[in-house]
Amino acid sequence: MAVKVIGLDTAKHVFQVHGADSSGRAILHKRLRRSQIPEFFSNLPKCLVGIEATQGAHYWSRVIGSFGHEVRLVAPQFVKPYLKGQKNDAGCRSDL
Repeated sequence: MAVKVIGLDTAKHVFQVHGADSSGRAILHKRLRRSQIPEFFSNLPKCLVGIEATQGAHYWSRVIGSFGHEVRLVAPQFVKPYLKGQKNDAGCRSDL
């Protein structure tokens, strides 16, 4: 199963990566440190990557885009409906 869409939740030190296949089924859940992000995306086949538009998102969109991925920044008000509960990066996102 190939990952077609990635949702990247950025933070200070640990990022949450959630991936879905072409049918929309969640097939990837990973925690990555900042230093692991370039290596992870360089080894991943080209896909669509969605990132919440925060202060550091523009930097990460350039880094990830340099590996051939299509990166889209999502405004925070459009990310809010996907939150399940309190702000906890590991468990607050609903399934893709």
